[in-house]
Amino acid sequence: MKKYKVGIIGATGMVGQRFTTLLENHPWFEVAALAASSRSAGKTYEDAVGDHWLMSTPMPASMAKMVVFNAEEDVEKVASLCDFVFCAVNMKKEEIKALEEKYAKAECPVMSNNSAHRGTPDVPMIIPEINPEHAQVIEAQRKRLGTKRGFIAVKSNCSLQSYVPAIHPLMDLGVTNALACTYQAISGAGKTFKTFPEILDNVIPYIGGEEEKSENEPLKIWGHVENGVIVNAETPNITSQCLRVPVSDGHTAAVFVSFEKKIEMEEIIQRWESFKGAPQELNLPSAPKQFLHYFREDDRPQSRLDRNLENGMAVSIGRLRPDKQYTVKFVCLSHNTLRGAAGGAVLMAELLCAKGYLD
Repeated sequence: MKKYKVGIIGATGMVGQRFTTLLENHPWFEVAALAASSRSAGKTYEDAVGDHWLMSTPMPASMAKMVVFNAEEDVEKVASLCDFVFCAVNMKKEEIKALEEKYAKAECPVMSNNSAHRGTPDVPMIIPEINPEHAQVIEAQRKRLGTKRGFIAVKSNCSLQSYVPAIHPLMDLGVTNALACTYQAISGAGKTFKTFPEILDNVIPYIGGEEEKSENEPLKIWGHVENGVIVNAETPNITSQCLRVPVSDGHTAAVFVSFEKKIEMEEIIQRWESFKGAPQELNLPSAPKQFLHYFREDDRPQSRLDRNLENGMAVSIGRLRPDKQYTVKFVCLSHNTLRGAAGGAVLMAELLCAKGYLD
């Protein structure tokens, strides 16, 4: 298989840094360009990041001396160097939409970690194990953009990665209502304990925009393609509360679900443990061998113990039991900057490569 040359837009931020570590030794992808804001443009990557390197592993030596492009002004240069780009920028929504479309119209596909285009009907929002068929809207999107290769694909919000994968193998039971309380790590805000001391010995009961994303984005993921757009599902009815907690990495969710049909607890566990999606069938490089892991211990999953399961790409589940108000309840955990952010975007890119959309 040929090596694809890729760029990272927003390379100096936390998710951008995570992209560099994931792509350093990737078997299919080779980083050819790094881009960031005007503050970083023209500097080497190591100088642009300075003492703000936030990963636990060292900066990739192959990228440290690369000169950073201006993400907004050097679109044509970056596009000429890359087969496609990953994008994780900190800008206003309309600015992000315009920037991503600019790259797409330069015939450079965009794998976006941003929320700006998640509501755009012909932009697929893909969790590769759940809705790979949504990629078919790319052809309609290309017609709208007037491109031959260029398009935008987005990954979903990090919060719902902890519970949507667990609910998905149960959808045929007639899932009517779901309640998810999420307990979200500080890296989701691009923070560390050093830069976010006010979170120590504290819980903050608000994360701007997070509950709306957690309640609405699953309906697009579970929607269907019709006339070149994705039509959202009408059910289940999801309600959520999202809290910031003093954890470095790993989003936990307490989940309550109602079904129309009856099912034994052991059958639910069997469904989780046997579930496979396109990444497992295609043996994609970043795919976990087992996507959903169920722990029978009463005190699992735990963020510190379980967030890095399968290189941070698996979802951990535990504490399944019947509920008095809903049908069942359980607890889930996913790594928010791996499965929930950069890792999920890399896996989405692998899927789209395997399906021929990035040739």
